[in-house]
Amino acid sequence: MLTRPPGGFFASHPEAVAAAESAARLLASLGHGVESSHPDALDEPETGHHFTMLYATNAAHMLEFLGMLVGRTLGAADVDALNWALAEMGRGCSATQYLATREWVSGWSRRVAAWWAAGFDLLVTPTLPEPPPPLGSFTSPDDPLRGGMRATQFAAFTLPFNMTGQPAISLPLHWTPEGLPVGVQLVAAYGREDLLIRVAAELEAAAPWAARRPPLRA
Repeated sequence: MLTRPPGGFFASHPEAVAAAESAARLLASLGHGVESSHPDALDEPETGHHFTMLYATNAAHMLEFLGMLVGRTLGAADVDALNWALAEMGRGCSATQYLATREWVSGWSRRVAAWWAAGFDLLVTPTLPEPPPPLGSFTSPDDPLRGGMRATQFAAFTLPFNMTGQPAISLPLHWTPEGLPVGVQLVAAYGREDLLIRVAAELEAAAPWAARRPPLRA
């Protein structure tokens, strides 16, 4: 189980910590062994840089691809400010920089996966480091990349497994006093979707959420 964001650059909200800890207690009550442990590679400080490199180059490529589909070159007015800023960053990446990032991510993914190979079945984390924020929390017209950095922090628990390609699932097992759902993420080893779905189904049966609805706000 890991309750603080990888890298330890900031702390999780108490409700996010409570979500993971209550899920751990539920798993223990169902007969699973639970301990505080996680892949050390998740804390490597270079992870953020290489994630940004992959994201930015993909944004640049996607805009070119979409431009081809619509038959014209897309400009800044066609997309939001953050995606345009990321695409501009991606266009400034050289082929050697991109290949260096791909090489680093390949080795890092193996270091992350080694934790499961050492005998662990699932990693339990909060899905997000804080409860659901209001709409518009990630917009920053004066500095689009600042909004991107905020979004990257918000995805601190999920983005590593977008990079490694491991199967993961988010379950709404915890609720704030205001009635907002707080997710718990389970991450399995490569190819172990079967284990992930079995344990998720067991948790849903023990703590069902289908009838719960967060409050509506206009």
